[in-house]
Amino acid sequence: MARFEAMTSVDGKRAAVALSGECDLSAREECTAALMTAVGAAPQVVVDLGGLTFLDSSGVHALVTAYRAATEKGGRLSVVNAGGMVAHVLDITGVGGLLQPQDGGRDG
Repeated sequence: MARFEAMTSVDGKRAAVALSGECDLSAREECTAALMTAVGAAPQVVVDLGGLTFLDSSGVHALVTAYRAATEKGGRLSVVNAGGMVAHVLDITGVGGLLQPQDGGRDG
């Protein structure tokens, strides 16, 4: 498996981004680009973090940047399937609550 991979699909008004591997400083640009492309393509963006094994502040920053861009356009970005260390990072930074799906669920 690649160290980091972002796969995006768009279906009408919804974009899905699946992140896998390690999202750290070396993946910052690729992660941010994938998220911002999804935000530009659809008003609702769901980011699946189930394949991530590591997330640091660079990845958190990319998520928050894309969230802000989505909300500025009247859209929404949320994350699903965060587990283990990734969920812990989102929780201790407060970003997990910010990026919860609108129904309040943790998985989509």
